[in-house]
Amino acid sequence: MKLRFDYNNMMTSYVGEHGVNPDCIDADKEVIASAFKTVMDNRGKGWQEWCDLPYASEEYLDEMISYCGAIGKKAESFVVFGIGGSALGPLAVATSLIHLHHNELPASKRKGPKLYVEDNVDPERMSALLDVLDLKTAYFNVITKSGETSETLTQFLILYNMLKKELGVEEAKKHIIVTTTVGKGTLYNISAKEGFKVYDVQKGVGGRFSVLSPVGLVTFAAMGMDIKAMLKGAATMAEASANGDIYKNPTLMSAYLKWVSMKQGKNISVLMPYADGLKYMADFYCQIWAESLGKEVDVTGKVINAGQTPAKALGVTDQHSQVQLYTEGPFDKVVTFIAVDEYRSTVTIPHDDVDACDFLKGHTMNELINAERKATEFALMKAGRSNFTIYLPVVNEETIGELLMYFMYDTAFAGALLNIDAYNQPGVEEGKKATFAMLGRTGYEAKLAEVNAVVKNDKFII
Repeated sequence: MKLRFDYNNMMTSYVGEHGVNPDCIDADKEVIASAFKTVMDNRGKGWQEWCDLPYASEEYLDEMISYCGAIGKKAESFVVFGIGGSALGPLAVATSLIHLHHNELPASKRKGPKLYVEDNVDPERMSALLDVLDLKTAYFNVITKSGETSETLTQFLILYNMLKKELGVEEAKKHIIVTTTVGKGTLYNISAKEGFKVYDVQKGVGGRFSVLSPVGLVTFAAMGMDIKAMLKGAATMAEASANGDIYKNPTLMSAYLKWVSMKQGKNISVLMPYADGLKYMADFYCQIWAESLGKEVDVTGKVINAGQTPAKALGVTDQHSQVQLYTEGPFDKVVTFIAVDEYRSTVTIPHDDVDACDFLKGHTMNELINAERKATEFALMKAGRSNFTIYLPVVNEETIGELLMYFMYDTAFAGALLNIDAYNQPGVEEGKKATFAMLGRTGYEAKLAEVNAVVKNDKFII
């Protein structure tokens, strides 16, 4: 395992009464063992098919690398249409591995096509995308596991219509890759009829756990990333997560410490990477943590209103906006830092003749950002605030694969400790059904009547 996990500042010996007493780990050993068994017994089954994603066959990966890689070499732009996990996963990984100003680089310096991840139906955003695309050299990955996602289907309908007008039907088809569940859903049915290239999302892989399936891998292969190394890293973390000894299992320990913190009233979980390239990893974490753990009932049907609200921050940017609250506000947060040992660039602060800032001269920005992270960890620890640090030795495909699988197992173990179903999302589904009803979709007439029955008056409108 390349990642390292420092949970000292979660413990009472460092942060005092608001931390976790080490004796609790032994006292809770039966609860921990039960949660571990729940997750391990279901690996590869039902909605835990995501556990098998790191072990894709060489033949399967080689085909994807060949097909998608060829598209990446000829495309000027590669556009992802999706929402939720279908967009956040690809965006988080891609931005961690490509140049921070990738799309602005000239083609001679750019590795792979320009990348656009479109995850909203704001009409101004669609218009803005169309302003910068050349449809002759743009290729599209349309992603929806269910094949029924209104937002993604809308994006597809608009662009496919434009492609056919610009390129002709047969050429337009070559510019679209569909990632969905084979044999199910509107998008698959369209794909079968039109003859699009289709990659299958396994039945038991939910959207927020799908980044290491074709949902993410298609884009990564098109961008020229090493998807085999990424899956190798994920497999390494999966093996660490299968260790029954909590002191040797970072995902089980992390989930347990946050579970205890929830019981202490720490209902906010902040993820704060100290690398701009990892900024969108916080968005990925926010979805997997919120949508998996925010549940009204446990598996027995008991109302518990479980969950811990995730929040995103960026070091050092948010030291100047949020850390004041973390340090002196309510004791309701756990902060997880992501540190990088070796950045991919080194920038030295020059010995200038400016008669000031001598303490900075001769140091590097690398030293500065790590010193600021350590200083923030220290300040939180001194104030008795729980925090935890994940170290990446470098940011590359293998360590990103480890980090993604850490988030997944961390979430799975937390769900088991809370005794909830971490894989459903009834709160999201209700909104989807109401949207279908309001747009007049056949079969949702009863839902439309329910929506219309809630007539709002103007009593509380200003």
